[in-house]
Amino acid sequence: MGSGGGGKAVFYLSRLIKPTDTPMPAQLKPSEIVRQLSEHVIGQEDAKRTLAVAIYGHFRRMAANATVDAVELTKSNILLIGPTGTGKTLLCETLARILDLPFVTADATSLAQTQYVGDEIEAILHRLVDRANGDLARAQRGIVFVDEVDKLKAAGGQTRATSGESVQHALLKIMEGAPVKLKDGRLIDTTHVLFICGGAFVGLDHILTKTHTFGFISTTAGDDQKILERLNARVKPTDLLEFGLIPEFAGRLPIVTRLHDLTQEMLVRILTEPKNAIYRQFKAMLAADGVDLVVEPTVFRQMAELAIEYKAGARSLRGIFEEMMTDVMYAVPDQPEIRRVVIRSLFEPAEIAKVDASSQQ
Repeated sequence: MGSGGGGKAVFYLSRLIKPTDTPMPAQLKPSEIVRQLSEHVIGQEDAKRTLAVAIYGHFRRMAANATVDAVELTKSNILLIGPTGTGKTLLCETLARILDLPFVTADATSLAQTQYVGDEIEAILHRLVDRANGDLARAQRGIVFVDEVDKLKAAGGQTRATSGESVQHALLKIMEGAPVKLKDGRLIDTTHVLFICGGAFVGLDHILTKTHTFGFISTTAGDDQKILERLNARVKPTDLLEFGLIPEFAGRLPIVTRLHDLTQEMLVRILTEPKNAIYRQFKAMLAADGVDLVVEPTVFRQMAELAIEYKAGARSLRGIFEEMMTDVMYAVPDQPEIRRVVIRSLFEPAEIAKVDASSQQ
């Protein structure tokens, strides 16, 4: 990586490919981004709105900076805080698909475990170029999601781990915008690459309880509690510093939004409502073999209860559903006479109806 010094930096910058196609894809408004996100992501409405506004502003800044004599508008990277399985990665992946932008994920924990952080970061940007099919200008408008940034500190949060702090410094350089030399000799400018960081930040609520002392605001009675709740849930830069992020790194994440634990109702909706819901996927797979799959509502509630018990959020739902379908998916290819499968309980065998409708299992 590097910008070098003096004339060398100018030489590097002169070779960078500038992103030219900066307008917002299809001129999407924040409300339209939220609508499309909601087709794939259940709940987390506040996070959707925050992301939509941030993305809209990001593209407006790129367009403004492309004009002559424009006021230079700086980039605002984003921090997503929420328990595992609440949809942080899914939100980012879906956002990238909506915008038709190259997208890559990175694991901050893995970065902290390597001795060659610079090489690993360069590899992340190389993957971004690959996702853009080698189009460097398009890659320079891509999205990088760095998960588990909360792990870049020592256990217990008393002192920051040297490795974690070094990773924060290394990420800081590309997050604020810098020319990075790839192994193939090309240079990628990260000025317009949007960085979204995520993490569970276990223990942050305790810090918020100590540092937030909002108790009364002079407003109408109906609004007072809502405003208090919003202020007391807001994560300040000083909260992130106490948690273990270095000031410079926290400062490069000015937009902070929180994702909340998924309720049983939300988990049930995740199983059934999104365009690519796992229930829809299995129905489509079996329909291709002429089999109608019916899963009773009770089953989805049982799955949601298990997911809550596992404490892994939505990411455990697929495993539960796959296990339930194992026997069915094993039987269908060998029995072309099967026409209908009904599952009434997660803990009972499926009812299988065949062509003659005379036998069930």
